[in-house]
Amino acid sequence: MTQTLYRWSILPIALLLAGCSGIFDGVYDEAPKEKEQQVTHSEQLYIDASDWSKWYYIDLDAITAAADNTDFNPSAAWQSFDIPTEAIETVDHTNRSGIYTYWFDVYGEGIGKKEYRSNVATSPQETPKSWTFAVHRNNVRTNGCAVAATEYNNINEVPLTKEFVSTLTFAADEWSENEVWCIQKEMLLGLIGCQGITVNRTLSSWLRIDIPPMPPSFMLNSRVFILRTPQGTYAALQLANYKSVTGTNCCLTINYKYPLNIQ
Repeated sequence: MTQTLYRWSILPIALLLAGCSGIFDGVYDEAPKEKEQQVTHSEQLYIDASDWSKWYYIDLDAITAAADNTDFNPSAAWQSFDIPTEAIETVDHTNRSGIYTYWFDVYGEGIGKKEYRSNVATSPQETPKSWTFAVHRNNVRTNGCAVAATEYNNINEVPLTKEFVSTLTFAADEWSENEVWCIQKEMLLGLIGCQGITVNRTLSSWLRIDIPPMPPSFMLNSRVFILRTPQGTYAALQLANYKSVTGTNCCLTINYKYPLNIQ
């Protein structure tokens, strides 16, 4: 399989400024250069995704293109975008973006028991021009990708064969109104504002939050996941840890290999 790799002289500098939104604007305006054989990069990404108000986006093509720079730190390449929460007036019935308030039985049967209360329309979620997947606490979404879970717990042991890939069940992102928790001001009443947005439930299963108990319990799923991009390239992703060195939850350490040479 042939993978197009993108190289620009300004990219390593741009990645060092990854705290600024939109740093990859224009990165893919130039024609890609063909490579006879794609080189798989294996690294670890770290991101503090504990903020209820933000999505964090990563572009696997961009960090792979910059990986040959010895000073490159892939964990500096995340781009953050706020979740829109301000109500807007709209007559666009195709735009379901908004804040959906649900009541969750957090002090009784748990968050599996929930009831819709209300919603307000908001602007759509802002995204970078180029991205592969994004994280928000225990939620993950993709840019038109599909994801399959494997039975492997070692990212280096996953078979890179077409036969193996054909046995996997890939799932695309799906619409959600009550999984991306973003407003907690009435949480003591069991009322939580959730973002209406598409998420990938398969990849999101790498970290589960259970209520009860209170405080919540976290369960790490260490299986390796295979992500397939719309262009037909593959990545292996694995959540290695969900805590920071100080014990903060939803600080994600992600093993990745991309692009995979599927034979």
